[in-house]
Amino acid sequence: MADEISLDMDDLREVAAYAAANAADVLEIFERAHPVDFRPRDAVEAARTFAKGGKRVKTLRDAAWAALKAANESKGAAASQAARAAMSASSAAYLHPLARSTQVKHILGAAAHAARALELETAANPGVGVDYIEHAARRATPRFVRVLGRYPTAPLGGGRVGELLRAIDWMIREANGLATHFAVISRESR
Repeated sequence: MADEISLDMDDLREVAAYAAANAADVLEIFERAHPVDFRPRDAVEAARTFAKGGKRVKTLRDAAWAALKAANESKGAAASQAARAAMSASSAAYLHPLARSTQVKHILGAAAHAARALELETAANPGVGVDYIEHAARRATPRFVRVLGRYPTAPLGGGRVGELLRAIDWMIREANGLATHFAVISRESR
């Protein structure tokens, strides 16, 4: 199939490790709001286990669904975004080898949700999201960059999280000579 992308298990592990690191950065936001709900932490740990050589098993999907449920049940917007980052980390292992822009959400979704969680948590500091995606872009390893470079750029839409997703996608591609010209941050509402 012409739109298939070459991905091996080591590529998937690299993406999962990157996503888990970003989601772990904001776990505290969720846990402060929900101190006895461990679903997002379990999702991050499942992603870390896979990244370190664990098998790609149903536990990863179950952990992702549980973290999404925690996000949907959360009363706080920042906590919800932190749980979505964890969900993205656990589901990163299921990146599909299809040349579709929507697959970039599996690669960079945890970083974008983490940035949005920080923005919501620190509303008095509007630059914190951009600061975070700059940090997340620097965290990208050469192998991670090669995987991202196999995919089209991030899709349009998605509100503020979508803006952050496109911004980090652009930053990584630009820093590694993979950038194409496209709008990074639109006038979508924050």
